[in-house]
Amino acid sequence: MDNIKSNISDRTKGIICIVISAFGFAMMSAFVKLSGDLPTFQKTFFRNLVSCIVAFIMVIKANESFFGKKENRRILTLRATFGTLGIILNFYAIDKLVLSDANMLNKLSPFFVIIFSALFLKEKIKKNQIIAVVIAFLGALFIIKPELNMQVMPALIGVSGAVCAAIAYTCLRVLGGREKGATIVFYFSLFSLIVIFPFMVISYESMTLIQFTYLMLAGTFATLGQFGITWAYKYAPAKEISIFDYSNIIFSAIISIVLFGVFPDKYSILGYIIIFVASLYMFMYNKKLDKIREN
Repeated sequence: MDNIKSNISDRTKGIICIVISAFGFAMMSAFVKLSGDLPTFQKTFFRNLVSCIVAFIMVIKANESFFGKKENRRILTLRATFGTLGIILNFYAIDKLVLSDANMLNKLSPFFVIIFSALFLKEKIKKNQIIAVVIAFLGALFIIKPELNMQVMPALIGVSGAVCAAIAYTCLRVLGGREKGATIVFYFSLFSLIVIFPFMVISYESMTLIQFTYLMLAGTFATLGQFGITWAYKYAPAKEISIFDYSNIIFSAIISIVLFGVFPDKYSILGYIIIFVASLYMFMYNKKLDKIREN
C-alpha cells in the first residue's frame, strides 16, 4: 500500500483531495437545504459545531496549538471573520436558489482571490487573468439573471458570500506555511461558534430529530470539505488544481435533480459553461507559463 501511495504524484494527491472536498461541500449544501426552513444562523452554528469538535480532536492528537502563533492571530481572526460571513451568506443563497446555482455563484471566489491577492499580497495580475475574471462575471450574470426587483437579492447575496470566501481564502494563502491545517480549522470554527451563538439563540426554532440529523450530516460533510481543500493546497499550488474544485457543480446539479427534482434552466447551464471555460482557460494558461519557466 505504501508503494502504491509513493507512486502517486503530489499533484494527483491534490486533485483527489480537492474532488473529495468538492463532494463534501456539495453534500453539505444538500443537507442544509434538506433541513428545511430553519434560521440561517442556526444552520451555520451546527455546521461549524461538528468541524470544531473534529479539529479539536486532531489538534490534541497532533499536539499542535489551538490558537496558533501570536504573530498569526490577526490573520487567523480575519480569515475566521470573513469565512463566517461567507458561510452565512452562502447558506441563505442555498435556501433561496436552485442548489447548483447557489454553489456556482459561490465558486466565483477563486476569481475574487486573484483580485484580492493583487490588492493585499501585491501579486501582479496578468492581462489573461483579467480577461478570465471578466468572462466569469459574464457567466455569473446568466445565473443571476438581474432584474430591477427584489428577486435578484438571493443571487447578489450568493455573490457577496463568494467575495467573503475569497478574502478568507486569501488569508489562507498567507497562513499556508505558517500554521497547521487543524489549527486553522479549529480557530475558524470556534470563532464562528462564539460569534454566531447569540444570533442563533435569538432566532432559534425547535427542530425535529430529522432536521437535527440533517444539520449534523451537513457539519460532517462540511468538515470533509474543509480538510479536503486544506490538504489539497498543501500538496499542490492552487493554479494547478483549482479547476477541479468545479466538480462541486456537477455533484450539486446531480443532487438537485435526484433529491429535489429541480433542473437548472438553460441560462444557468450556459452560465456554468462560461465560468467553467474561464477556469479551464486560466488552468491551461498557468500550465503554459510553467513550461516556459522550465525551459
